[in-house]
Amino acid sequence: MIKKIIKNSYDLNISVLIEKADQAKGLAIILHGLGGFKEQGHIATFAEAFKESGYTVLRFDATNSFNESEGQFEEASVTKHYQDLEDVIAWAKKQDWYIEPFVLVGHSLGGIAILLYTLNFPEQVKAVAPISTVVSGKLRLEAYKMFLGEEHVKAWQKTGWYEYESFSKPGLIKRLPWSHMEDNLKYDILTKADELKLPVLLIVGEHDTSTPFTHQQMLYEKLPGPKALYIIKGAAHTFYDQEYLAEIKQIFKNWIKKI
Repeated sequence: MIKKIIKNSYDLNISVLIEKADQAKGLAIILHGLGGFKEQGHIATFAEAFKESGYTVLRFDATNSFNESEGQFEEASVTKHYQDLEDVIAWAKKQDWYIEPFVLVGHSLGGIAILLYTLNFPEQVKAVAPISTVVSGKLRLEAYKMFLGEEHVKAWQKTGWYEYESFSKPGLIKRLPWSHMEDNLKYDILTKADELKLPVLLIVGEHDTSTPFTHQQMLYEKLPGPKALYIIKGAAHTFYDQEYLAEIKQIFKNWIKKI
């Protein structure tokens, strides 16, 4: 396991973790979601599935989160998450373990980031696994209105801030500006989903309220290539229970064999 600190295009430090395989069958690059980090249980599970399948794995802490990279959570956005991914891949291309085409895996905000990268650089990507992915800003806003309530969303827009407690780090209060949603509203994967002709793996929790099954199904139906969609019974947006992680790991290992 190798840990590196690299700079992104904003001159902020990004913490990168590389686990090299002997005679690697491929390279997998994994990105967490909003406020996440590379050691989260589900992110580590994705990595384990690829390591056990003979892949070199790169996972990293995006900036503007609560992890080893620099930046402020208030600055987090789809755009900056995506830009970090571009910067990390540009750095990886200069390393002796780099393999192309590679597999991209992302959770939530990381999911839409890897989909955007795949649309922009399809020749570089072998397969993509957007897990509990944000599909579009419009759909995400609708989901927030459903699980937060219309009045709460109006208050967020009026005051400019939405505050909530972290599930991964209890006691940590996250403050998300309305500008985050405005940035997200610029993006809609559904408009170009028919260009995603490579293998795509979708997984979502049964009780996910922020990127629900209905959103994943809309994306799934527009995908023209090899595709799979799995629902993890009992799970919410982020997968914490070991039984969920074990199920997801097996889904990944079976999928990796096919790509």
